[in-house]
Amino acid sequence: MSAHKGRASGAFEVKLAPLPPYNTAEGAALGRASLDKVFDGDLVATSAGEMLTAGNPKSGSAGYVAVERVTGTLHGRKGTFALMHTGRMTRGTPSLEITVVPDSGTDELTGLSGTLEIMVVEKKHLYIFDYAVDPIP
Repeated sequence: MSAHKGRASGAFEVKLAPLPPYNTAEGAALGRASLDKVFDGDLVATSAGEMLTAGNPKSGSAGYVAVERVTGTLHGRKGTFALMHTGRMTRGTPSLEITVVPDSGTDELTGLSGTLEIMVVEKKHLYIFDYAVDPIP
């Protein structure tokens, strides 16, 4: 069976809630938050995850990593998968990479791979998800 490739797009709502950090040493500048999303459009799903942050507010630099588990339907294919985030802010300049965790897809999304891009337009969160489903033999 050959891979199915696609591009999904739509909007999502995100809710971040602070969680107690593991390292509370003075000056650690570490944070932790729960991450919950509701996706609409070509990906109809919910997700739940956790985010870890570090930063230097004086310089405008920071970083975060996060993992979230997505449950729903992608272009009619049902299943779950995990996304991993690596975000940086270097003196005010952002960069973000979000990819599917290898072999995390289940059910009709087994073999899912891809990258997800996030845009914020007029305070609305939008996504473009370029993906492939290549079932594991």
